[in-house]
Amino acid sequence: MQTIKKKSTIKAWAGAIPSLREATPTVSLANAESAKEFPATQLPILSGKIPDDLRGTLYRNGPARLERGGIHMGHWFDGDGAILAVNFTDAVATGVYRYVQTSGYQEEAAAGRLVYGNYGMTAPGPIWNQWQKPIKNAANTSVLALPDKLLALWEGGKPYALDLQTLETSGEDDLGGLTEGLNYSAHYKRDKQTGEIFNFGISPGLNATLNIYKSDSTGRITQQAAYQLDGVPLVHDFVLAGQYLVFFIPPVRLNVLPLLIGISNYSDSLEWQPKLGTQILVIDRVSLSVVSRGETEPWFQWHFANGYVDASGSVIVDIARYEDFQTNQYLKEVATGKTHTAAKSTLMRVHLHPQTGKVTSIQPLLNGHCEFPNVPQQNVGQASRYTYMSKSRSGTDISQEILNAIARFDHKTETLTEADFGQNRYPSEPIFAQDTQNPAQGWVLTVVYDGNSHSSEVWVFDSDRLDAEPVCKLGLPSVIPHSFHGTWNPA
Repeated sequence: MQTIKKKSTIKAWAGAIPSLREATPTVSLANAESAKEFPATQLPILSGKIPDDLRGTLYRNGPARLERGGIHMGHWFDGDGAILAVNFTDAVATGVYRYVQTSGYQEEAAAGRLVYGNYGMTAPGPIWNQWQKPIKNAANTSVLALPDKLLALWEGGKPYALDLQTLETSGEDDLGGLTEGLNYSAHYKRDKQTGEIFNFGISPGLNATLNIYKSDSTGRITQQAAYQLDGVPLVHDFVLAGQYLVFFIPPVRLNVLPLLIGISNYSDSLEWQPKLGTQILVIDRVSLSVVSRGETEPWFQWHFANGYVDASGSVIVDIARYEDFQTNQYLKEVATGKTHTAAKSTLMRVHLHPQTGKVTSIQPLLNGHCEFPNVPQQNVGQASRYTYMSKSRSGTDISQEILNAIARFDHKTETLTEADFGQNRYPSEPIFAQDTQNPAQGWVLTVVYDGNSHSSEVWVFDSDRLDAEPVCKLGLPSVIPHSFHGTWNPA
């Protein structure tokens, strides 16, 4: 029955992209078609009711267009970014979905074809296009909600600013400190107690530069520091842990020459070099000075769940850890709709001595494949009882199917509570929304692609009853391709 359902879903998509007609049946293809924008639209309640104290906006960002002019982009990371906003007010939810109008997006839309290269592709056409049109800011990875604007984030460039309500793009934003050559990562860390926002960016070179930024609550950069790294590594995320910013630099290095002469793209020029180990950089959050440097065994991570300092002074960091870099190949395959590479990530806990940069222990927290781990916003940088994540249901072939469940891990009881979405439904990263009247309680929001009906919905769960039916399901006007990251902006 499962295979029949998924084949029928593939058939429904086949007219959009001929190359996907023979796609592996167990791969969800929500991103097979370019997404369709929609204006502010009241969303129908499909079941349940909107909780009385759920007031604010869910924002999500992800690659929404993986083809233009008959040419397919080379990697899932290359797709043009589009933002979904779902605003909850007075028992009504309103949705808006719009592409980020980057300069590269506008130029390609006007041309009706792909013009630029990106993470997983070189610029189409003659070799000199590789130097003239090397990289397009896809603005497709995450979002940062500030008091007066929403930032669409992509780690290879500057953020794009959008209107918080209409999602109209106003243009690139330098946050008062991003001068030429300074990039702003998708994975900021915001301290809800102080309002401070920390982020970083990598400037390439023979040896890359790690630029670290501290901003006030408006997003304006107030302090910067820069440190040279060994070669050009892939650093996607970092962790705020009490008074420290901690970077785990995996043993992935860019082979610069083929990239510079235009015969290879960035993704294919990245090399797994486990002999380098994982390098550790501990930064003081006040001065942005180096506290320590260390090294530990090799692994790769895209994302951290959280970090904090325990009573003994040790830094505790939870990581979705891969044993190698096969994950990059798997994500490349996702864009084609036909995956075959197994890349398992395990939730691991690392104990680190901050003054020496020495890892004292590494232990698994869960055995199953998981990604996009996160904690409630109010707990970022401090101990959190709960970690939320996307994961694979038991029995899933992770080489054939994307993440198809969400879960909450209770660090106090060491138990996992999982939401099962049934066959051929795929939820996005779970986002915790705090109850405005009872801070100890909240909801978990996720955007679900239903391959059975070829539609997208917003599901709202009671955070303490993830294994129960959602308290509310909302319909969306069009399919939302799988997105990467989002945030909850309380009213």
